[in-house]
Amino acid sequence: MIGNAVKSIFLENEENLLINGDNVATLTDTNNLEHALLVLTNIGYSKIPVLNKEQQLVGLISLSNVVSEMFDTESINPERLAEIKVSDVMDKNVKATMLPFNIEKILNLLVDGNFIPVVDDKEKFLGIITRKEILKSVNHLAHELELKYDVYEKEIQEGETLNKAFNIYPKR
Repeated sequence: MIGNAVKSIFLENEENLLINGDNVATLTDTNNLEHALLVLTNIGYSKIPVLNKEQQLVGLISLSNVVSEMFDTESINPERLAEIKVSDVMDKNVKATMLPFNIEKILNLLVDGNFIPVVDDKEKFLGIITRKEILKSVNHLAHELELKYDVYEKEIQEGETLNKAFNIYPKR
């Protein structure tokens, strides 16, 4: 569990965590893979969200999803991409988060990905939280914690197994 002092400082930059969906490259599930290849190579990202016509998050598509469809057992055939829909190859098992932010969940999800999609209660795509923005908040936390709080090494009682622990109190 993340402590209140850490959470408080971490969320001081909360408004910068979410990159609005209007500023995020996406594809629709009905796009073909030829279009997906163009978008992914032009924006320089290896994976982007996939939305349906209602702007709901339905998956993620990666460059490797697209490129693997160009290969058959004996040759490379990029013409196949025009015939295959994004929905046919996208990753449908997407972990997303909602507002208000659950920092612990976000940190856990970012261990395995560069971004986390953010949706509302009807799965409408709101944007993404990137690992880069989280690391900016971690950097802020590292610089601010001891400026805003007094941190004291906790006395270890006999029989306790902790090597080190700290008490954190708001500055007076």
